[in-house]
Amino acid sequence: MYNTLNIVLIVLLLAVIILQVRAYLKLKQKNKLILVQSREIKRQILEQEKRNKQVGDLVHEKQQLIGLVSHDLKGPFNRIFALIQLMELSATNLTGEQQEYLGKIHQIVADGLGMIRNLLDNRRLEDQGIDFTLEPLNISVLLGSLIRNYRTLAEKKKIQIHFDTPKQSVIIADKLYLYRIFENLISNALKFSPANKNIYISIEELENKIVVKIRDEGPGFTKEDLKQLYKKFQRLSARPTGGESSTGLGLSIVKALVEKMDGELICQSEEGSGATFIVKLERSDELPDKNIPAVLENAN
Repeated sequence: MYNTLNIVLIVLLLAVIILQVRAYLKLKQKNKLILVQSREIKRQILEQEKRNKQVGDLVHEKQQLIGLVSHDLKGPFNRIFALIQLMELSATNLTGEQQEYLGKIHQIVADGLGMIRNLLDNRRLEDQGIDFTLEPLNISVLLGSLIRNYRTLAEKKKIQIHFDTPKQSVIIADKLYLYRIFENLISNALKFSPANKNIYISIEELENKIVVKIRDEGPGFTKEDLKQLYKKFQRLSARPTGGESSTGLGLSIVKALVEKMDGELICQSEEGSGATFIVKLERSDELPDKNIPAVLENAN
């Protein structure tokens, strides 16, 4: 009986030892597999970091190239634009056909300048390099000067711009980027409006806000358009009516600049009924002390 019990204990002990050995071998095999997998993951991480660096370098190089080309093109475009304006002042000696061609060149150059400015603005926003100098500005004067710049293009498309404004509406904003905001919005209203239509621009004073509304009689936006409205390089359903081009950057830049000045941008539109863009900015009781037209000249 005693011998039988010993044999049973020995068998059980051997069984436990065998199980422990098997468990140890399995654990060792798993550890070896984990080590191999860890080395593979580390290798993949290093390769991914290398690819990320290459992509980052390519993106940086692309941005540098876009910035360089855009900046270098801006100067010649500005000079061509100025020459066209001078030619239009003395266009009485030109035939009707020549005046028509001159008008088309004017539109193309203005379109090209807008694209270059949007590319440069987009690059600054992506690099977080836009510095704002907030100060009191008379938005009535700024919009009046800007609208005068667009009268010629509007007349060529047989579009009438109506401007209703108080004599003085002072806001807190950055003068250069305020100009860029309304340049984009007015340019878009002209670009997407058919001939013989109207654009209505108004300024409304609220208790602590100045509200600028720009309403056109173009095709408006679909519900799907409104969801994608402020995305970069977004192609919407509306198309320019005079052969103009579009980068799809303008509205994304407008929204970013407005929000950086603690303002609000709203779009009200229905398909087939035009669009109204509303810009709300902080009102100021201070008087501006700088000349807006001089700023607009530098912005061009």
